[in-house]
Amino acid sequence: MRSIWKGSLSFGLVNVPVKLYSATEDHDAPLHQVHEADGGRIRYKRVCEIDGKEVPYEEIAKAYVDGDQTIILTDDDFAALPVERSKDIDVVEFVPTEQIDPIMFGKPYYLAPDSKSNKAYVLLRRTLEDSDRTAIVKFALRQKTRLAALRVKDDVLVLQSLLWEDEVREARFPELDETPRISADELKMGRQLVESFASDFAPEKFTDDYQEQLKTLIEAKLEQGDAVDTEATFGRETEGGGEVLDLMEALRRSVESKRGDSGSTSSTKSGGGKAGSSKSSETSGKSDSGKSDSGKSDSGKKSAPAKKPAAKRKAS
Repeated sequence: MRSIWKGSLSFGLVNVPVKLYSATEDHDAPLHQVHEADGGRIRYKRVCEIDGKEVPYEEIAKAYVDGDQTIILTDDDFAALPVERSKDIDVVEFVPTEQIDPIMFGKPYYLAPDSKSNKAYVLLRRTLEDSDRTAIVKFALRQKTRLAALRVKDDVLVLQSLLWEDEVREARFPELDETPRISADELKMGRQLVESFASDFAPEKFTDDYQEQLKTLIEAKLEQGDAVDTEATFGRETEGGGEVLDLMEALRRSVESKRGDSGSTSSTKSGGGKAGSSKSSETSGKSDSGKSDSGKSDSGKKSAPAKKPAAKRKAS
């Protein structure tokens, strides 16, 4: 990883030289805009609306429009601001962690020591761990004064940017002004449903289904050309209207469904040969309903999706 900022973390009279790293990255497949007819990339030009000429990036400034007046601000103007020149992350206070509303959390960053000795860094880390509090800090980054929470994750200091108080909208919805009557039975059924879904959070077991399907589609197009059948790749979803259930009935069915899943899992583990026959009948049922089961071979590996004959291109 490459650091994006260097400075000092000020903790009373203690200054800890640190480097700032982005703690997250985007896993989306990179897509570009192209002309559908010929695949040519779409390019945007920075054009001045007064003289109609393209403007180089280094000649572009920022401006604030106040009615009929436009105030132009250059890079030198921003650099002259005292806060922008500061390279300190100032610890303002230590607050109970539970007092920070998660809705205020923004982008996270890692802080790593930037000196030969990491003693001051470890001291601050141990202090945060022992106090069971979160440090609130202020610093300047990319022409903005930022508020952040400083906490510990896996022996590393994490700087979690926070929204300013006036950036969080008030949650006011007229639909919630009326409070409906919730019966004791409905609450009990709701608690049972929660218990049936109870688990420990393991982020690695969740996947971005859209991105996985998008990458599968891209791989299929790479292998087969443009004439790929999307339905053959992903299968067709059956359309059908859902029942309208009252709240109690929906809760009851949800609880029973979870119980059924638990029961079938237990019987599958203990039933031996029954599991195989059940799986076969399920596969047969899917085939009869119109869903293709040809995407999997007997060995369990996914085979290439069915394709349409590729259109012949005319020689240019």
